Amino acid sequence: MKPTIITCLFMALFCTQIKAQTLKGRVLDSDNQLIENSYVYNSTTNSHTHTDVNGNFILEKTFVGNTIEVGILGFKKIQFIVSDTNFGDPIIITLETQVFQLEELVLRKEINAINTIAMIDLKVNPVKSSQEILRKVPGLFIGQHAGGGKAEQIFLRGFDIDHGTDLAISVDGMPVNMVSHAHGQGYSDLHFIIPETIKKINFGKGPYYSNKGDFATAGFVDFSTKTSLKNNEISVGFGDFNSFRTLGMFNILEETKKQDAYVALEYIENDGPFESPQSFNRINIFSKYSAFINGTDRVTVTASHFTSNWDASGQIPQREVANGNISRFGSIDDTEGGFTSRTNFNVEFFKRLANESILKTNIFYSKYDFELYSNFTFYLEDPINGDQIKQKEDRNIFGMNAQIISDKTYGDIDAKFIKGIGLRYDNVDDIELSHTLNRRETLEEIQLGKVVLSNFYTFFNSEFEIGDFKISPSVRLDYFKFIYNDDLQTNYQTLSKTKAIVNPKLNLLYNQNDNLQWFVKSGIGFHSNDTRVILQQDASKILPRAYGMDFGNIWKPAKKLVLNTAFWYLLSEEELVYVGDAGVIEPSGKSERVGFDLGLRYQLTDKLFFDTDATYTKARSLENIAGENYIPLAPDFTMSGGLSYTNTNGFSGAIRYRFIDDRPANEDNSIVAEGYFVSDLNINYKVKNMNFGIAIENLFDVAWNETQFATESRLQNEVASVEEIHFTPGSPFFAKATISYQF
Repeated sequence: MKPTIITCLFMALFCTQIKAQTLKGRVLDSDNQLIENSYVYNSTTNSHTHTDVNGNFILEKTFVGNTIEVGILGFKKIQFIVSDTNFGDPIIITLETQVFQLEELVLRKEINAINTIAMIDLKVNPVKSSQEILRKVPGLFIGQHAGGGKAEQIFLRGFDIDHGTDLAISVDGMPVNMVSHAHGQGYSDLHFIIPETIKKINFGKGPYYSNKGDFATAGFVDFSTKTSLKNNEISVGFGDFNSFRTLGMFNILEETKKQDAYVALEYIENDGPFESPQSFNRINIFSKYSAFINGTDRVTVTASHFTSNWDASGQIPQREVANGNISRFGSIDDTEGGFTSRTNFNVEFFKRLANESILKTNIFYSKYDFELYSNFTFYLEDPINGDQIKQKEDRNIFGMNAQIISDKTYGDIDAKFIKGIGLRYDNVDDIELSHTLNRRETLEEIQLGKVVLSNFYTFFNSEFEIGDFKISPSVRLDYFKFIYNDDLQTNYQTLSKTKAIVNPKLNLLYNQNDNLQWFVKSGIGFHSNDTRVILQQDASKILPRAYGMDFGNIWKPAKKLVLNTAFWYLLSEEELVYVGDAGVIEPSGKSERVGFDLGLRYQLTDKLFFDTDATYTKARSLENIAGENYIPLAPDFTMSGGLSYTNTNGFSGAIRYRFIDDRPANEDNSIVAEGYFVSDLNINYKVKNMNFGIAIENLFDVAWNETQFATESRLQNEVASVEEIHFTPGSPFFAKATISYQF
């Protein structure tokens, strides 16, 4: 009798073992958005995995009766018991959002874990305007200095990045930076993004990421847009200075499990606080279609178009305001302004390969037009007609990116490998710099030609998880070909040059425990120079490098408090300086920056949240002697943050602040750009499907200068030129109200 019992027990155990199966599923939120990087944990066997970019997961060696936990910060964690019906087709798991709880944050071995903080900030303070988009990156400042249609000036880690020279920006894998742009190298206009379509912001500071190439020296910012909408929405807003905004977001496909499609439309008008109205208007159209193929693979097609027109009062000289000839919102030449448009097509494809690797690829095309009129020096060069310039271009961009992501296990070592390849091709017709009068008459063509620029890249990134350590060596190869045809030359001639560059990176991470993470990051990045500078001026630095290192930590000393710190160093082989009177970019030699970042997130109550970020930087040129080696407009101290509350009897809101210290405006610091402290306020009330919002910019009506430059200029009645601060005034107290309806 006993052998029979033993045999039965053995057979039962054997049958149980052979029933170990693979559990497959997909994780969504209540808005049907795919949730990437949520954890899936088998508490019975202690095995775990994470969801991929499609929200899919595969959990090996799962048995009937096992307990599975699924969760991610900002959502209610769920548990379920595995049954026979869970095997076969992928199961769909929906996580419900909850009031954000900082105590649930667990530091995991992620090389760029600081992105979790960005996710927190976006959830607590959703983006409400295009100007707020980049401000979601801790320590990043922006400023507008030529009407609402021009790309913002960017400051980060002691860089005056101008419009994107040292910050690589992309949307859904499509690059935003413009190479060899008519106005400035790396020019990045994000106004084609409708804020309400943003799902996720991914960023990194420094040149440490092999999947980022040109312009990724001070850092990078990637935006991802939503794949679906939970509700349709209509919104209308009115405010001071004849501001008006309307928004419509509509589901095209409803009640479908494998397909999603929506369209969003935005229209904006604003005259601004200036005595000469800027007559700004912009229209955005955005549409996105997403479909699952074979259960786990996904294809996404995005099409968008935006166009804007505006007038601008331009930068004004401090002396004219001081002597009372004009007010802070007056102008010297109010015929400045411009026009721009961009049409985008982007196809993304995500596929799980036979070896459980993931293929992530996209193909994109952009049609871009730009025309800008500026007058920086007034009557310095032409005392009769003035110094107005026109910068214009007509651009087509083609490109593709592809990555294969593979997970491997070597004994006790978990490894991840990412192999990438890509191509970008820019064809720029009639790139122009001309001397003009009243935006009507061309007095002289200074530059006119055609730019063709090709960039091929490949990279290899690896991550090895060994106990509490993660080490990530990687390398990137970029190849460029620059071509320029000068249409002002009598004889046709094609100028061309090629250049290849290899940049290694090495990052190290140590998780001391669930509440303390240390990191060391190192790497070499680069930004390209303007094609016209390379070929016409025979620049020696075609792809100047930047050498960087970060050392810091993310620490959770208490349940509701998170601190992040970083000591960092960056050596640039060459700065790029925008020369206003010529409207061109000029190289200016080596520089170095040493700095310290500090971030703090504290949850006072379940619904009250405080955050602040500060950056101190010492930025110096290595080409000049001490005392004359300041880098113009490089900020040495910035600070931003605020207090937010959520879902209190239907009310939510925040008060935000930003501070930038006085900074040198020229090399010897004899001219100083004044700092400022500005606060904004927003209050929202939601009842059923209606939302009422009030937003106030510059709550305390501070007189501040949004952008400032040390410029030599001459007015029409002046005998001699003067070099001093020229500025664009920041907005005074500005209130706007918005009503939204979801259905």
